[in-house]
Amino acid sequence: MPLLLLFILVPVIEMWILIEVGSQIGALPTIFLVVLTAMIGLSLLKKQGLSVLMSARQKLEVGAMPAAEFVNGIIIAVGGVLLLTPGFFTDSLGFVLLIPQARKWVLFKFIDRFRDKLIIEGEYRDVDDRKF
Repeated sequence: MPLLLLFILVPVIEMWILIEVGSQIGALPTIFLVVLTAMIGLSLLKKQGLSVLMSARQKLEVGAMPAAEFVNGIIIAVGGVLLLTPGFFTDSLGFVLLIPQARKWVLFKFIDRFRDKLIIEGEYRDVDDRKF
C-alpha cells in the first residue's frame, strides 16, 4: 500500500511544482530548467558510476568482495533514474543520491533496517597450514 501511495503522490507533487514554477518564470524557462537538470544529472551519473566501477575493479583485483561498491552502484542508478524523470522533486532526490555522504547514509539506513533479517548460512572447516 505505501508503494502504491508513492506512485500516486510523486507525480502529483511533480505536476504541482512544475505548474508553480511555470507560473512564476514561464513555460519555456521551466522546460529549459528540466532539460538542464537532466543533462547535469547525466554528467554526474557518468562520473560517479565510473568512479564506483573503478573502485569495484580495484577490490576485485586484490581478491576482496566489492559489496559496498555494488550497493553504491545501485543507489547511483536509482539517482540517475530520478534525474532522468522530468520534474524538480525527483531531480532533487536524484542529486541527493549522487552525493557520496548521502549514499553512505542511505546504505547505513538500509543495513540498520535489514540487519536482523540477514542470515548468512554456510559450512566451514578448519584448515591448519602449519607443517610439523
